[in-house]
Amino acid sequence: MLQVNSKFIQLLERKQPLLLDGGLATQLEAQGCDIGNELWSASMLQANPEAIVAAHHAYLAAGAECLATVSYQASREGFAKQGIPYDEADALMLLSVALAKRACKEAGADVAIAASLGPYGATLHDGSEYSGDYGVSSQVLRDFHSARLQLFDDAGTDVIALETIPSLQEAEVLAELLRDCKTPSWIAFSCRDQKHINDGTPLAIVARLFENHPSVIAVGINCTPPQYAAALVGELRAAVPDKFAMAYPNSGETYNVSDNNWLGTVTPGDCAAAAGAWIEAGAKVVGGCCRMGPEHISAMASLISASYRE
Repeated sequence: MLQVNSKFIQLLERKQPLLLDGGLATQLEAQGCDIGNELWSASMLQANPEAIVAAHHAYLAAGAECLATVSYQASREGFAKQGIPYDEADALMLLSVALAKRACKEAGADVAIAASLGPYGATLHDGSEYSGDYGVSSQVLRDFHSARLQLFDDAGTDVIALETIPSLQEAEVLAELLRDCKTPSWIAFSCRDQKHINDGTPLAIVARLFENHPSVIAVGINCTPPQYAAALVGELRAAVPDKFAMAYPNSGETYNVSDNNWLGTVTPGDCAAAAGAWIEAGAKVVGGCCRMGPEHISAMASLISASYRE
């Protein structure tokens, strides 16, 4: 039975939009952390847990009302490549929840905690998470996601966040698996333009997989150029009017996989203005993804505060 006392659900019941945090990896790098490895920000669970807590504090101070755990890139398979057995990998993934809860307690912040789970391609560290072209069967995807979902469904978070999903195949697998979860969940897709997710499937088609879904309460887009976000929110509102729409795109900068660098820049003010357009289009949840730091979230918080008085 779905847990309805989730802080995430409570926040969605307000008139004003719910503000997510930004990119954890972005803030960890700003703090001087070296995450240039296959585990990405999840490597800090072993190397420097205190840095994770500090990153959460930065987003809480910026006004975030929902913290994502540092588990996007974490998986049994990913840790196994580093010689870490499954039981230790599970303990590290659960540590991500404990660190987020600790940051909230230290800050006296009554916010939601989301268990962040990336796509299968995130563990491959080859850029395929942005295309969905994995070349594996649905059973491989099912086995991969099932283990993490079972672990985090019992971890005591307010919501499970399936993020940056790039393909119809992976969405179909997740729609099936999430039916067995008691924790509320959201699913967010990465998109190539104003209508299609990264594998070319229309967003409306993959979104409808979650129409009347018993555990998925919100459907959105993330790790997508911000200029597409308002139109994509419109697609979601039309396709699944029974779900809350979400928009937490990246900064619009371009990531070069070959040299691990970003090209381009965007200001916090630009992001705040853009967030206003996403909200106007129907987004109930907004925030940031890659290259969106605390300063961008703070600007969004100011815009929401000025626009909504309860």
